[in-house]
Amino acid sequence: MSSLASCIKPVEIGSVDKRGKYTVCIIGCEENSAFHAYLFLEAGFKVVCVDANQTVVNQLSNGKAPFLKREIELKLKNHAKTGCLRATNDVRTAVSQSDVVAIALPVKLDNKKKADYAGLESTCKHVGSSLRRGSLVIVMSITGIGVTEGMIKDILENTSGFKVDADFGLAYSPLCIGNEEVAGCKRIVAANDKDTLSTATAVLGTIAKNGLRTTGDIKTAEATVLFELAQQDVDLALANELAIFCEKAGIDYLEVQKLMEHDHRCASPMPTLADTTGRDGAYLLLDDAENLDVKFRIPAIAKDVNDEVVKHAVALTREALRDCGKTLRRARIVLLGLSQSPNMKSLAKKTVREFAKMLEAKGARISLYDPYFSTDELVEMQLHGSKNLAESIENMDCIIVSTGHGLFKRLDLRKVKVVVKMPAAIVDLEGIFEPRNVEKEGFIYRGLGRGVWAKRKNLV
Repeated sequence: MSSLASCIKPVEIGSVDKRGKYTVCIIGCEENSAFHAYLFLEAGFKVVCVDANQTVVNQLSNGKAPFLKREIELKLKNHAKTGCLRATNDVRTAVSQSDVVAIALPVKLDNKKKADYAGLESTCKHVGSSLRRGSLVIVMSITGIGVTEGMIKDILENTSGFKVDADFGLAYSPLCIGNEEVAGCKRIVAANDKDTLSTATAVLGTIAKNGLRTTGDIKTAEATVLFELAQQDVDLALANELAIFCEKAGIDYLEVQKLMEHDHRCASPMPTLADTTGRDGAYLLLDDAENLDVKFRIPAIAKDVNDEVVKHAVALTREALRDCGKTLRRARIVLLGLSQSPNMKSLAKKTVREFAKMLEAKGARISLYDPYFSTDELVEMQLHGSKNLAESIENMDCIIVSTGHGLFKRLDLRKVKVVVKMPAAIVDLEGIFEPRNVEKEGFIYRGLGRGVWAKRKNLV
């Protein structure tokens, strides 16, 4: 029996009270990592969060997490007061005091979209130098195939002097979802050693309400995650191309989609600006394929198609303004929505920011409003923001809906047209408006996949 099994026995974490004597260290505390901290705390564990950003450390030390829901933040504050939640930028000390070490740093991509493992390598060296015998290390970063039992395992063993499976456990269970759905998804857990897999399953089972998918082969789990991300990219690429076709053909893609949903074999996702933050993992698969001299055509094309949608959104905006008798140059445009939800602020869409920069490069004056971001936070991202929704649309030539928050769905267009510079355009990239209702109020309408406006123009 391995030393790990004698250090953390599944039976000893079978209740909230029993878990209180174990500490989970989470390294890299952005949005979904911080949410994991909350889940482990609620399950009864002590948690120490580690992050290089001192601002994040200071916030979490006081139980503050502006990117999570208020009710969650209140619970984090209570955990901080009782000492169950701590935060630090000292990796070595945190690891030396922990029974479970979760490495949650995302793998960065360089300018050529190649994996840059420098940050992960450095972190693993710090972890290994202070690792306790019998600890469980869970890699929560999405990695290339073979990275966990290759680079990560080698660094941990070389810096700790311990051996995987004999002295400490090594498991893989990536963070693939950026909001509170992590509590309900059926997440993957993998470990090559039976005892390690049993312990990792017991630990993660305390926060996974919908069960776990387990395997005794880490490389298989890494491949599964990358394949799932690639599948999502391919599905989205097809939806985006079909949506553009619908625009040209005068068809409403959303109506087509409703009919397709009645047959699960033909279900299709919503066309959207590709959120590269959540899909960068697919680039790791392309990188692996290149290293193995395998030519991946479909995943590569899907990436290109999804990246091109941003340029298409610029073209839609230009067309809408042209029908208003205006040009992109000097047009006042507001983008509504940057984050997906109040639980995903730190995963704000990179593509929305890229979209804003592309419009600015063509001479447009861009403002952005998101109910979950302060104007100061937007300034930090080099974006001009408004204090509230009413202020954000005042005197605008064009309103672009880039995220479908409920607040935007409730916009009263009769009131909106009084404060914008009519004739004005509405570009709906999330499908939240009925095109005919928008046009009825006198706006020029464009929407991703919404060919209804073209049909109406032809009937005039």
